[in-house]
Amino acid sequence: MALRNIIMIVFSFQVIYNMTRPVVSLYASSLGASTFDIGLLTGAFAFAPLMLAIHAGRVTDKFGDRLPVLLGNIGIAIGMALPWLFPTMWALFASQIIVGICNIFISVSLQNVIGHAAPEGKRDHYYGLFGTAVAVGGVVGPILGGYIVQHFSYAAAFFASVLLGIVPILFSLIIRNERRSNPKAGSEFTASFTLLKMPILRKALLSSALVLYSRDIFVAYFPLYADSIGISVSTIGWILSSQSLAMVVIRAALSKLTESLGRDRVLLASIVAAGLAFVLVPFTSHPVLLGIWAALMGFGLGCGQPLSMATAYNVSPKERTGEVLGLRLAFNCLSQLLAPLFFGVIGSMLGLLSVFFLSGAFLFSGSWAISSKKSATAVQSFETTSLHK
Repeated sequence: MALRNIIMIVFSFQVIYNMTRPVVSLYASSLGASTFDIGLLTGAFAFAPLMLAIHAGRVTDKFGDRLPVLLGNIGIAIGMALPWLFPTMWALFASQIIVGICNIFISVSLQNVIGHAAPEGKRDHYYGLFGTAVAVGGVVGPILGGYIVQHFSYAAAFFASVLLGIVPILFSLIIRNERRSNPKAGSEFTASFTLLKMPILRKALLSSALVLYSRDIFVAYFPLYADSIGISVSTIGWILSSQSLAMVVIRAALSKLTESLGRDRVLLASIVAAGLAFVLVPFTSHPVLLGIWAALMGFGLGCGQPLSMATAYNVSPKERTGEVLGLRLAFNCLSQLLAPLFFGVIGSMLGLLSVFFLSGAFLFSGSWAISSKKSATAVQSFETTSLHK
């Protein structure tokens, strides 16, 4: 029952998130925003969460999971209401900041609940189910948002998200509120970073940051590219959904893949595939081919998040699991903040297509770092020795 409740909250939130996330860029563009402005807008989602992610984990460890999830979902509904009520750039910025903050508290708490609910040895499977719910929401959301925008308006997509926001709020009321003992060590903010001494955790954080920033960049800039070559908003929604559908497929098979090939090989292949897809996009104008590249990217990006979540939970001290998951999300937020700003500048200077080429190059570079000999040795040690206390 607890697992079902978590899956319903995750799915509902991801439908809301993915229904509006691609719309934000197009809405901003319709209001006269430049490529750099859209980069700032995309980065706004991650600015405050970067500061709060570790604290969110500590709040979860101290007070339990129900309150952060409930308040987070209420905040999501408020954030989504702003662009519906006020069709302005400041409303979009405020919305992204609020949704970003609430997303951190929801994500840390739900990832922590999953980790505690999973039997020893089955965390990859449980986090795979969690990731599958995220991906299914990613399939439904863009399609729904695309049709709402095409037949009604940008503001209507945000109004629909407010109505859908009632679902996760109701499920949040019945989530288990398991409190853990307060951590004795690591009371200072900087103490969290001592956890980075573990090579396997550093690798998990790097792979997670690469995956999340890549997806954010694609969702922010692909609609602009597709719109520029005459593809309709509803078709853009279908293409983005093909990426999420590929994530559903790969995450359903993730447990068997890691058992047969090993975490390191699966992770390396996934990042290379995502990088290749980024590079292929600018050479393509046919919607079907763009859908194939998006799906290839989905196969790649679909592996990184569940594996990094399970790894972060497994290597964390038992009383600091929320804090470690918060640290992971802090690195995600750092990449989500810096990457849009960087690519916003690059896109303004060199054109929109440069964003896709550079993103692919970054993923190829990241795959090299992850496959380094030292990193591979750490992973092998982790896979043969249980580090969970």
